[in-house]
Amino acid sequence: MGKLVGKTALVTGSSRGIGRATAIRLAREGALVAVHYANNASAAHDVVTSIEKAGGRAFAIQAELGVPGDVQQLFAGLEQGLEEHTGKVALDILVNNAGILVRTSPETTTPDMFDRLMAVNAKAPFFIIQRALSIIPDGGRIINISTGLTRFANPEEIAFAMSKGAVEMLARHFAKYLGPRNITVNSVAPGVTRNSNPVFNIPEVVKQLGHFSTFGRVAEPEDIGDVVAFFASDDSRWVTGSFVDATGGSLLGSS
Repeated sequence: MGKLVGKTALVTGSSRGIGRATAIRLAREGALVAVHYANNASAAHDVVTSIEKAGGRAFAIQAELGVPGDVQQLFAGLEQGLEEHTGKVALDILVNNAGILVRTSPETTTPDMFDRLMAVNAKAPFFIIQRALSIIPDGGRIINISTGLTRFANPEEIAFAMSKGAVEMLARHFAKYLGPRNITVNSVAPGVTRNSNPVFNIPEVVKQLGHFSTFGRVAEPEDIGDVVAFFASDDSRWVTGSFVDATGGSLLGSS
């Protein structure tokens, strides 16, 4: 029996990368998973198919975040899916994973770039949590995906790091607010993690990026998904408001 049998979960941005790995892992533990995507319906439905072929349960929902009406659209699809699959509307686990990364120097960062980063990476998670509170039962779990860049300086990602710093504040302050309901809220901060960027097809670059980690390799999405699964389970019941370094030791300094 998986640790999440009978639970429901929403993973935003779960059509690829860390979100995909997280959705698959939570489903493997028995959760019914809502696979959220912004634009790539084919990739999201591929995740659902993969979960179902492995004996799990999932459904896809679409909503572009960072635009007017985003949260309403997200929860319309979520609540319909939950009702269809379980006969009720209750969300046990929320994973705020969706985000965008814009690499640009301080001099070339535009107001539009900055506003877009904040809208998707910080504003959307706040209002997703706000809206979710009406359907999350006591004892629920909220996990926000942050980044090691809130602790490791990179001048070309200042605005991105600022947006993710806000996400960490969501965990800290909502954890205090939701403690009386036994709802835990935590931040998981990945480091360099393999994704669909073509750079990860170049062995020499991957080897170089791997030197950031004390383990000498880049993270696989499953490395992060496993950490999220811990926080989604009852095993993490005594941890809330925390920042979890999931960078493979990258924040320890140069290796």
